[in-house]
Amino acid sequence: MFKKTCAILFAFIQFSAIANEGMWIPSLLNAVYDDMKAYGLQLTPEQLYSVNAGSLKDAIVLFDGGCTGEIVSDKGLLFTNHHCGFDYIQFHSSLQNDYLKNGFWAMNAQQELVCEGLSVMFIVRIDEVTEAMRKGITAGLSSKDMDVLIASNRKALEAQYKKDHPQLGIQIKAFNYGNQYFAMLTKTYTDVRLVGAPPSEIGKFGGDTDNWVWPRHTGDFSVFRVYADSNNEPAKYSPSNVPFKPAHYLPIQTEGVREGEFSMVYGFPGRTEHLLTSYAVDFVMNESNPLRISMRDNSMILLEEQMRASDEVRIKYAAKQSGIANGWKKWKGQQIGLTNYDAVNQKRAFEKQYQALAAAPGNEKYKDVLSKLETQYAQVGPYSLLAAGFSEYMYYGPEMFDFAYRFNELLSNYDTLQAKGKVAEVVKALKTDARRFYKDFDLITEIGLYEVHTPMYQDYQEQAIENGHLTQMNVYPGATKMTPQQLYMKSVFADSTALFKILDKLTKKGVKKLKSDFFFNQALLANSQFQNNVRPLLVGYNKEIEMLMQIYTEGMMKMIPGDYWSDANSTLRISFGKVEGSEPRDGEIYRYYTTADGILAKNSTGIYDFEISDKLKNLFATKTYGRWADGDDLRVCYTGSNHTTGGNSGSPALNAQGQLVGINFDRSWESTMSDIVYNPEICRNIMVDIRYVLWVIDVYAEADYLLEEMKLETRASSK
Repeated sequence: MFKKTCAILFAFIQFSAIANEGMWIPSLLNAVYDDMKAYGLQLTPEQLYSVNAGSLKDAIVLFDGGCTGEIVSDKGLLFTNHHCGFDYIQFHSSLQNDYLKNGFWAMNAQQELVCEGLSVMFIVRIDEVTEAMRKGITAGLSSKDMDVLIASNRKALEAQYKKDHPQLGIQIKAFNYGNQYFAMLTKTYTDVRLVGAPPSEIGKFGGDTDNWVWPRHTGDFSVFRVYADSNNEPAKYSPSNVPFKPAHYLPIQTEGVREGEFSMVYGFPGRTEHLLTSYAVDFVMNESNPLRISMRDNSMILLEEQMRASDEVRIKYAAKQSGIANGWKKWKGQQIGLTNYDAVNQKRAFEKQYQALAAAPGNEKYKDVLSKLETQYAQVGPYSLLAAGFSEYMYYGPEMFDFAYRFNELLSNYDTLQAKGKVAEVVKALKTDARRFYKDFDLITEIGLYEVHTPMYQDYQEQAIENGHLTQMNVYPGATKMTPQQLYMKSVFADSTALFKILDKLTKKGVKKLKSDFFFNQALLANSQFQNNVRPLLVGYNKEIEMLMQIYTEGMMKMIPGDYWSDANSTLRISFGKVEGSEPRDGEIYRYYTTADGILAKNSTGIYDFEISDKLKNLFATKTYGRWADGDDLRVCYTGSNHTTGGNSGSPALNAQGQLVGINFDRSWESTMSDIVYNPEICRNIMVDIRYVLWVIDVYAEADYLLEEMKLETRASSK
């Protein structure tokens, strides 16, 4: 457990590298390369990241914009998490082909399923462009003027990159609140096909019960393939496309991991906020997290009941429920970790020392920055909560509001679109979108979500009005005169037949009917109030906070020299640590790995999330593990001290030689606080053992032909 005797020292150096803390930009590993070698790394910096030769970075992709994937064969075969590929598994599922329940395996290339809208992005090169992006910035510049200057510099720089590299994408992102900027040259492939996915009894084993906790027994993986044109370049889907040939793909080590070994996670972590002040952390712990958790509590109960009662509803709402549950349970764990760690006081201790240093001659620029941040956070807080409540209700509660609002362009600009001859084009796109929406829509479930969310959201609005942060309720007149059932029965948007009848022959009369619909008007009113009354204030306060945080961070780096890592922002990063267990609480000691015996033990409890088929049960009971056994066991998952966050889902877990030994998919509940405060004693990431992945493919699914294109190695074979 974390020693209190270290607390003061930790508070002072918490923002620079502590042991294995941090998510490091792979092109700038000099700061920590010696530490990585001390932990056991046996690769050179060029093997980790190179522009001129194939390196590990060339096997790593941003998967579907929010996860990570890795290439594991010279034919574009890709591993990621089951939950990262979940939307596409669910999309291809039906009552006749229930791939969620039964799994899916393409036994040849012709059986692979096209995933429309799915893309993977490779990083070709990372350049630091701080000087070019901050050109012209001087002391005293207002946040508005700075935004204009940064935008102008960005436009010029992007134009130059596009001129020099017309075949590549370009992303320029700020790091450390604008103290640094990096340009990412990218290449994106859009023909990606589903090759295999285990059934949910493997890929989602443990469900919400086990989510964000350890010990874990989830085979959280799925398999895709990237396709390219005949020149190995990105191309839209075509039957003539061929498997992508990578500059590097990951060899797979089949002997497993051992405690204390070097562990590295290479991927696209989404967002961390380890530089936050105590004022921001206090707001997260006492305001925003409790609000979001409470608004999802009832959704979780309702969806669980509906999905267990009907296979049809289970398939329709699988992806939605998973997304709601993931954040819900994460925030609960984050609350526990931040509270137990006394995070606010840890931040205050650091800020006290920061202030002392800022009082010294030459540091006047930083003297008042914390007091100004405190003022800004007090002012922005109520509007941040309004934004959180709006998001939870409109996007994670009843779906009809968001769906109806998608018709705003058509309905609000009908005459203009008609004059330009574009009505048919817009209607066609909306009809395509509507078909996807209704495929996963259940009216009874939707009404239930409306009933549990609406009173809570209205109560919150009333509190905001009472406190002077909102001028009026965004409830459309007449809504309270009807029951939820009546509102939905009268709505055209809740009736696919009625909606398509209008869209098939759209007239002004049809437009008028759609514009008079309660859900469209309610969505219009809510969005208008948010955009006009909340968002401008929120943006203004946050702009000032960003500018102050840039100064605060600059002062940190100047007054407290050290090796600093930049908060995650969905850019390519490396984190390193060791394979190890943990002692998160007094008297609790967690072993670093789990086995198939634990699946049988959980199954015997009778809990729904631990149900497994007779086939899987018999394979485990008879220890039919084949060559993937570890002695008499089949290892399933393991933990390491790699600093990870959302977006690292699907990231390869690599050993000291750069061999694939696991797939990262989660953190322990206590570790969710690592987005804000990292504690090396208890923060652990969770990975599925690659041998369990191979066992599922080989023994369970009998898709062993896939193994033939992988490079399976021992420890010694990589040397």
